[in-house]
Amino acid sequence: MGPPLLGLRVTYPSESVPQTIIVMAADLHALDYLSKRPAKAAPVCVSTGDEPYLKRLVYDALRCSVLGADDDFSEDVFEGRTAELRDVLDAVSTASLFAAGGSRLVVVRDADDFVSRYREPLEKYVQRPRSTGVLLLEVRSWPKNTRLAKQVAQHGLTIDCSAPPPAKLRRWLTTRAKQHHQCKMTDEAAEFLLEVVGPEPGVLDQELAKLATAAGTQGPIDLALAESLVAGGRARTAWDMLDAAMDGRVDEALAQLDRLLRAGENPIALLAQIASNLRRLAAALALLQYHKARNRRITVRDALSQAGVRPFVLKKSEAQLRRLGRARASKLLRWLLEADLDLKGQSQLDGRTVLERLLIRLGRRLDPL
Repeated sequence: MGPPLLGLRVTYPSESVPQTIIVMAADLHALDYLSKRPAKAAPVCVSTGDEPYLKRLVYDALRCSVLGADDDFSEDVFEGRTAELRDVLDAVSTASLFAAGGSRLVVVRDADDFVSRYREPLEKYVQRPRSTGVLLLEVRSWPKNTRLAKQVAQHGLTIDCSAPPPAKLRRWLTTRAKQHHQCKMTDEAAEFLLEVVGPEPGVLDQELAKLATAAGTQGPIDLALAESLVAGGRARTAWDMLDAAMDGRVDEALAQLDRLLRAGENPIALLAQIASNLRRLAAALALLQYHKARNRRITVRDALSQAGVRPFVLKKSEAQLRRLGRARASKLLRWLLEADLDLKGQSQLDGRTVLERLLIRLGRRLDPL
């Protein structure tokens, strides 16, 4: 749950039109801000962080909140390295002839240098903004211990656009499906999308739009639909290659490896794509051994879940771990380290041979778990 919002109606002496502002108790993450309808603005807003797609969504939401959907005449954009404070404040103080209440949106892009040059006058402006316009500063770094950051947190709106954790992304996907596409997305489908695409908000949003189009307004976007439409490109093929090897279909795994390498895939990138799955299996075995040494009962599936395996692949991962057996599963981390070092120059073997050796090791069946 995000920080509490406190809406205050403030009438500035020089203006006849009251403006509702939002006083924030703490930073609000972009995904939490975007999930609120309607989005709110404050006289001074700051978007901070290094995730450009989230910054773009925040900008779009603020623009719509301040100007409406179709107003193209009430916005000024400045570049932080060249912007002068007097020009920015003049722009934000100029009433618009088109927006409701005369509001205007003024954006300073890449504003880190701008903030450094005008920190003290910005501190004064945040305390007593002299217009109904909205100033948006887009920065990468925003130390919370500065006087300016504290004042914006008190009087304005600070939106954190840093990379979010997977759990927050999953909730955002289901919320965005409902708000923007008028369809329901199941938690299993959101988990699958994250697993295949990774924590990339822009790519996730594109895939969500594709799924929403296929589902239509009837929906829902469920796991079956996601599996059928979200291939994940080469990453999905690499996982299929790993699944084939883990199931003992080594010939098929080697054939898929050949197709990937002929398509131009880098061996190091291929190893990275499959290594996360193997590390989770190794972590699950370590948990099983830890509890067994202390005479505690834990199921294989519970160990896999605690190791970070997604719910929709628990059944498959359990079968793979059982097929690997204790002896080979205990060697997974060593095999991965060896392959990584060999691919980076420790060995004279080429990348194809290194990966083939790993797949063959995974495909051989020894003792059951």
